[in-house]
Amino acid sequence: MTIESDEELRDVLSAETIAVVGCSSTPGKAAHDVPAYLRRQGYDVIPVNPFADEIFDRSVPNTLADVEEDVDIVCIFRPSGEVSEIVDDALERDDVRAIWTQQGIRDDEAAKRAERDGRNVVQDRCMKVEHRRLSG
Repeated sequence: MTIESDEELRDVLSAETIAVVGCSSTPGKAAHDVPAYLRRQGYDVIPVNPFADEIFDRSVPNTLADVEEDVDIVCIFRPSGEVSEIVDDALERDDVRAIWTQQGIRDDEAAKRAERDGRNVVQDRCMKVEHRRLSG
């Protein structure tokens, strides 16, 4: 279902493990700074990026399919045109309960597929901003 209310957002944010597809190794980029913030808040952040070997002192899988750990949320830091494929990868997993696209990123058709599969979807919102706002 599409998550809109603060109560629903809090429920999604109560997760423990977040796979960040498109996580950057470059401090100063949102795709690095947001996951770094989430790590400081106690989340287990799994960076996913085919162009990095290590981020946050952990090895980086190339794709979501390569992540061996259980994942609660897939957070997407990739252009909207790549969301559909990432959502399909997330739907191949039984552990993912939510898909979150960062601010400026959305794919309504992919979101509908995820919702039909019983996954929660948050689109076009910054996870750091929402976490700060709701835990403030």
